[in-house]
Amino acid sequence: MLLPGLAFYLIFRYGPMYGILIAFKNYSPFRGVWDSQWVGFKYFERLFSTKDLGHLMWNTLRLGLLELLICFPATIIFALLLNEVRSVRLKKLYQTVSYLPSFLSIVIICTIFLDAFSIKGGVVNSIITAFGGEAVYFNGNSKYYLMIYILSEIWASIGAGAIVYLAALAGIDQNLYEAAAIDGCSRFKMILHITVPSILPTVITMFLTRVGNIIRIAPDKTLLLYNDLTMNVADIIGTYVYRVGLVQKNYSFSTAVGLFESVLACVLLIIANKICKKTNGTSLW
Repeated sequence: MLLPGLAFYLIFRYGPMYGILIAFKNYSPFRGVWDSQWVGFKYFERLFSTKDLGHLMWNTLRLGLLELLICFPATIIFALLLNEVRSVRLKKLYQTVSYLPSFLSIVIICTIFLDAFSIKGGVVNSIITAFGGEAVYFNGNSKYYLMIYILSEIWASIGAGAIVYLAALAGIDQNLYEAAAIDGCSRFKMILHITVPSILPTVITMFLTRVGNIIRIAPDKTLLLYNDLTMNVADIIGTYVYRVGLVQKNYSFSTAVGLFESVLACVLLIIANKICKKTNGTSLW
């Protein structure tokens, strides 16, 4: 049963790692990876001398931290609320409805939110104008870009993310709740003193798996949501790699930028893992 998963990681994760060599070579598709000219750290020197690096880092860190500080707790809170629903039918209904966006492609999700916040015929602007307000150009204003991005991320991932916590909640000993009820403990105190401590190891594990994403943000969603008017806050390292590598066809430099991004994400993960291990005793390794 483990073979398909093992084969996936070997073929699609570890196998392509030899391509990292491109970052240290003047890569030519006609000469291949091995026969291209070796240039050492030339492209890394170019990266650190790029005037846009600080701006890209700031945009990436800001977006990654917002995802971690807003989307991550939102999933936990949703799972806790869903666990408190007494009706089995309602619980299944809420869980099914929240999970439905997971079946939609990122293109459809971004299109839905762009249409919803559109200045012409958008649901949000229709509500604003119905109450006597003026329509707002959300999609073309950099002040609202992060809001649209985070809202779409919550809507798309909250249902699927809650499954892990619901599984952890199902494993809690029910005798603890019965003993707390006998002692006169309220539902809120049960959540605070029984539920949350019981799922804390799962929360920390999921937190650690998301720490690396503070830096490594997939560019596809950003490419679908941003435009020339919002690029000053939306342009991140992932979109920069896309432009340099696929649009400008500077493969070696884009690989160097991507490797730099991966190393930063790895360092963040190692630091967070050590902190969690010392403070709570729970870690990935």
